Amino acid sequence: MSSGSSSRRADAVALADTLRGVLLDPVEASALDVHGRTDAAVLVPVFVQDGEPHLVFTRRRDDLRRHAGEISFPGGREDAEDASLVATALREAHEEIGLPPSAVEVVGALQPTPTIATSFAVYPFVGLIEPGMEWTLSPREVAEVLELSLRDLRAGYGRRRMLRRGVPFRTDVYAVGEQLIWGATARILGDLLDRVP
Repeated sequence: MSSGSSSRRADAVALADTLRGVLLDPVEASALDVHGRTDAAVLVPVFVQDGEPHLVFTRRRDDLRRHAGEISFPGGREDAEDASLVATALREAHEEIGLPPSAVEVVGALQPTPTIATSFAVYPFVGLIEPGMEWTLSPREVAEVLELSLRDLRAGYGRRRMLRRGVPFRTDVYAVGEQLIWGATARILGDLLDRVP
């Protein structure tokens, strides 16, 4: 093993230990009650590159009926066949970006959050993955995959006036270059950033 790959592995192990210490237990988080008619789950994929934690997001296609063009974590509604909400998150990540469940080490969960417009109860699970993954995008749902560093996301935090269905509101956002993260994804991201030093 090269010194570079052993250093990357050490960084990943250290991050996994940190995350396990600050995240919720996935089973306990799955039992939390949150407002929403439909249960859904997302995977928050994390990898370490050049010593920096990065997160994986998707940008949804612009022609979708719900959340068109928005940046989100891979995920979706719970299916009757899913053994758990963790299984939902892993299945959806596989379907949306080609991430095999076997390539994910689930290290914990974040506080579930409701979506206001679509009435989903979203359960986020954090999974460690290797850097340099090859993504296979769902042509029906995903326009692109974004890999953003925690440092850039933290630096991009702000409050912004937004319009939704003609109604103005102020909300937390994370801006990295041209990418703008808001809504439930911003709330999930904020929870993670509050927990990770």
